[in-house]
Amino acid sequence: MIPVVVTGMGAVCPLGLQLAPIWKALVEGRRVRHEISLFETAGCRCRFGAQVALPEITKAERRLSRASRLALRAAEEALEQAQVYGSSRQDIHLSVSTNGGAMEWGEAFVREVEKSRRSIKISHVSRYQPQQQVLDLQRGLGLTGTFTIMANACASSANSIGHGYDLIRSGLAEIVLVGGYEALTELIFVGFDCLQALSPDECRPFDCERNGLMLGEGAAFMVLESDSHARRRKAPVLGRILGYGHATDLHHLTQPAPDGLALIQAMRAGLQTASLSLESIAYINAHGTATPTNDGVEAGAYGQLFGSHLPGLRVSSTKAAIGHTLGAAGALEAVFALCASKTGNLPPQLGVTHALPEIASSLVRARETIAIGLPVMSTNLGFGGCNAALILCA
Repeated sequence: MIPVVVTGMGAVCPLGLQLAPIWKALVEGRRVRHEISLFETAGCRCRFGAQVALPEITKAERRLSRASRLALRAAEEALEQAQVYGSSRQDIHLSVSTNGGAMEWGEAFVREVEKSRRSIKISHVSRYQPQQQVLDLQRGLGLTGTFTIMANACASSANSIGHGYDLIRSGLAEIVLVGGYEALTELIFVGFDCLQALSPDECRPFDCERNGLMLGEGAAFMVLESDSHARRRKAPVLGRILGYGHATDLHHLTQPAPDGLALIQAMRAGLQTASLSLESIAYINAHGTATPTNDGVEAGAYGQLFGSHLPGLRVSSTKAAIGHTLGAAGALEAVFALCASKTGNLPPQLGVTHALPEIASSLVRARETIAIGLPVMSTNLGFGGCNAALILCA
């Protein structure tokens, strides 16, 4: 199969608007949590989350949704780092994910209907579909290739990266822009609040006293290329995608199967694709939502798969720092995992005071490191039993 390399990365999240400062903040153990100001949260059990501090909207951005603005920023950073400019962008394929699309436009339309039919803006309906944000990306970045949209719950952007990886490995594409984006919206926030899945105080992944997740927003993109394509254009190679696996358990609409079998299958498939042994993996950027159901199942799956190797494996969930970004989570966390392999630095596990015994010895502490260039993994579990695992290395 054709080797797949990463030549560009970009990210936007509550910790910053570019990847370098975001990664520095993560390694330093910084986190974001504040009261939501994008929409009304009166009556909610939880009123806190992690928002991105976007700059003042410009005239050129007036027709763009918040989701598109997040996506464009991260995608442009990735393309610039990959040194892909002008006409060379025209044939780039796009594999992108989101769960909410530009749901804020749909919410704005409903509010307008409630107030007065005379003030309704049809653009709030026509521009909220996820294909509109992809068109915004193509227009804003100068892309003319084919595109695919993944909406597979919280595994979505891991799947979008995996799809781009498969396109290149199979010879169907030579360069693909992959990633995901998500903006905080009222419907999604209130929906999670109604499920009582949001923590009223602090997000504590893999802690015995965890009581819910924190929602965040953001975007992340990678430029993937065949090794030969990157060499021909003398592109800077940041790392490689070594393997990808996915599986579905169909256990429950919102809860993972207690046996964690689908996650184990996804990780095994990724390792098999990469031709790697269990002990080769140095670090896992875990899904780690801090919900009572997820973390126990996830920790158990790691224990079942890695067995005696688990104590030597380093694990952390960055959702304690930036929140759960849903359709952007897999992309952001894959980028963070690759940064760990590239720099040797690890984001510590925040929010833990009484760690789950089955994973306590693996959780990353402040200032822990790994050897540069070792294989790392990023895992994601989504509603409906969607599971995905990516293996990367610098």
